[in-house]
Amino acid sequence: MTRRELITLLGGAAAWPLTARAQQPAVPVVGYLDATSVDASANQRRGFHQGLKDIGYVEGENVAIEYRFADNQLDQLPALAADLVRRRVAVIIAGSPPPVFAAKAATTTIPIVFGVADDPVRLGLVASLARPGGNLTGINFFTAELAGKRLELLRELVPGAVRVAVLLNPANAVITESNWRDLEPAARAMGLQIQTLNADTSPEIDAAFATLGRERPDALFVSSGPFFGSRRVQLTQWAGRLALPATYGARAFAEAGGLMTYGTNRADSYRQMGAYAGRILKGEKPADLPVVQSSKFELVINAQAARILGLTVPPGLLARADEVIE
Repeated sequence: MTRRELITLLGGAAAWPLTARAQQPAVPVVGYLDATSVDASANQRRGFHQGLKDIGYVEGENVAIEYRFADNQLDQLPALAADLVRRRVAVIIAGSPPPVFAAKAATTTIPIVFGVADDPVRLGLVASLARPGGNLTGINFFTAELAGKRLELLRELVPGAVRVAVLLNPANAVITESNWRDLEPAARAMGLQIQTLNADTSPEIDAAFATLGRERPDALFVSSGPFFGSRRVQLTQWAGRLALPATYGARAFAEAGGLMTYGTNRADSYRQMGAYAGRILKGEKPADLPVVQSSKFELVINAQAARILGLTVPPGLLARADEVIE
């Protein structure tokens, strides 16, 4: 074999892998936009990954995920959403109203899978639940609508409660209004006196608990929402310090030492969002995917927190709990 023939042969062999790589289909990229932090969203992300896996997509194998976390700085969301659009992701996941609206403002063409606690039609996200009609669809889970039930469960755990403080986040008007709409008639029906306090920063949470320490209500109801979720350690530690029985809307609070939580199973909602993202990656259109109303709820009781507070959890309540943390 001549030197020229050898060079030609080697040159052709070197080109084979490049040709093979050029024929490989591009791995789709999913944009994940979150108002909170990496730590605060861990449970939801596990559910999201499971939903993708159910449809046949595994991160690092046949799908890539670009994560963007605002760390509760909501004014950062528009820039984060715009960055995902510039990267031409195939679909955007947005699990609460602030990132949903940021994504919606950033693109009218890239599919968006949302998770919202309020009516998505009323929010202007879709034309109807059955036929969304645009580039958005997703999961409608219930949080604020469960406020009355949460108050009822708190009263069952603390039967002697008469005065209940309610901590609200005025910056999240949608959830605050929905919570109050559900709470007020429920409290009236149970003969409870309600005192409201507002907080949308960490110092304001400290100030609210300083007020609670002086006024000593019988129990505390903490409103739902991403801000309070990101401050769950601060909230549960304050409640423990004041020996104040409290109820929250997400299981992460009970895992952080909170007494009791009742609300939508958020991991399952994100699993459904992951499944929808997978279906869109396979070619389905968000306009044709009906909004799913999540109906899986969970009651979580922290038995250790109850013992510290000197509370005896009624057997009937324990029997209904989806999980009891010892």
